[in-house]
Amino acid sequence: MRGFAHCGNRVRLCFWMVSAELSRLLFASPNSPLQYPIQGYIVQPLTSTLIPGMPSLIYATDKFTSGLVYTFLVTLNNLLAKVSYTSTDYHINTGDLVFVCFCLSDISSQVTITTKTFQRYRHLRVLLDSIRQFYSDVKIIIADDSFETEHITGENIQHYIMPPAQGWFAGRNLAVSQVTTKYFLWVDDDFMFTKKTKIENLVEVMEAMPELDVVGGSVKGNQFYFALIYEEGDEIEGGCLYRKSGGKFQTLPGYPQCSMTNGVVNFFLARTDAVQRVGFDPKLQRTAHSEFFMDGLGTLLVATCGDVSIDHQLTTSENKSPLYNKFRYPGQGDVEFKLKLHFYKNHLKCIKYG
Repeated sequence: MRGFAHCGNRVRLCFWMVSAELSRLLFASPNSPLQYPIQGYIVQPLTSTLIPGMPSLIYATDKFTSGLVYTFLVTLNNLLAKVSYTSTDYHINTGDLVFVCFCLSDISSQVTITTKTFQRYRHLRVLLDSIRQFYSDVKIIIADDSFETEHITGENIQHYIMPPAQGWFAGRNLAVSQVTTKYFLWVDDDFMFTKKTKIENLVEVMEAMPELDVVGGSVKGNQFYFALIYEEGDEIEGGCLYRKSGGKFQTLPGYPQCSMTNGVVNFFLARTDAVQRVGFDPKLQRTAHSEFFMDGLGTLLVATCGDVSIDHQLTTSENKSPLYNKFRYPGQGDVEFKLKLHFYKNHLKCIKYG
């Protein structure tokens, strides 16, 4: 029995043992937007067989479709009609695993860059200029909760003004909620793109391992990744969570510069749908980053890669203003509230950092 499983821009051709339950030919509808057989596709050993349903993978023939786009779609469907599978070994009651990759080189169709800003427009404009040096048409989404707002304009830039001082995670939620691409790249507003900020390298890792949800890079060569270790406790008090700086696990197959971990720095590529499911707790306004990965522990699969780096701008007068510092650095009340939130939400009696 034969079938497909679609993973974003990657189509996985999976073959299962013949059984009565899987004998009926079923198709995934093309609104994914790919159409492909899910089950019931049977082939003969050592024989080429056209994959059914592929020519109707994309249809866009309404009156609003331009002639150029229509011609492209017709050509694409004609090519897909010729896609076939040929088994190379003679065997019965067995299965093969085949990968068919549709590679997209246009980063702007896959990635949106997101950031949150507060009272740092000078830094923000340096960031935007550096992005445009390397990625001229990638969409940029800015969540802004400044008290004294300035209008940020530019092609493919969306600037969302929030009520003042809503906080770090509320801004992240707003920015990510507006992403329509498969991935988003999170950056701080005082970062700066360089020739080593290769978004496509992070996309390649994510495409090669569809189970990954977040891949972090490095900031000025520092990856700042950490492992989260949970120690079981009793039912009443809960357990303890240890955040171990520099903690990581095995390397990714084929990517020796990347390793599995539990949390990464504020420069990361993520699958939009996976992050939206976890979300950023807006109750955490002043002291929050690791907390997102704590909430995602057991749900998000995270990796860190040292070969993709972004720069950090020098400190300016914006970082020293009394208004900025008032909201930038948490007080003791913020820290205590965070610990209480962890206890009630995640049933933790303690969090340790090391």
